[in-house]
Amino acid sequence: MPKMKTKSSAKKRFKLTGTGKIKRKHAYKSHILTKKSKKRKLALTHSTLVHDADTSNIKLQLRLK
Repeated sequence: MPKMKTKSSAKKRFKLTGTGKIKRKHAYKSHILTKKSKKRKLALTHSTLVHDADTSNIKLQLRLK
């Protein structure tokens, strides 16, 4: 049986932290930035953790489970 491949899209979008949590970047920061406030754009710059409800699905895509 061949090896299971990881999803390329998930591989590019998510990183694993040292404690095993999954890190992601915020969406809505690529274009149409003139109408967004400076505070909102700054908040979108920082990365955050994936919600607990989604972690099992993403780990499956990354073949960590």
